[in-house]
Amino acid sequence: MTLLEGEINQVYCIDKLLIDGNTSRRLQSLGLIHGTDIKVVNKKRNGAIIFKTRGSRLAVGKDIADKIILEEREAH
Repeated sequence: MTLLEGEINQVYCIDKLLIDGNTSRRLQSLGLIHGTDIKVVNKKRNGAIIFKTRGSRLAVGKDIADKIILEEREAH
């Protein structure tokens, strides 16, 4: 599933980024790499997705969110 398809208040694990170039490097520098847990906080009408990861809240547009592949996080 993609970040765009994620449900609010659910925690997921990043599987991979299907983004190239500067955007990919920027997201990786923010800590969005394989295995990182993220929690979807909100979805805006304009398509922006707000999520929490590594103690920070971040927002990305729907075009980028659709290229961040997630996997279900194992329940502990």
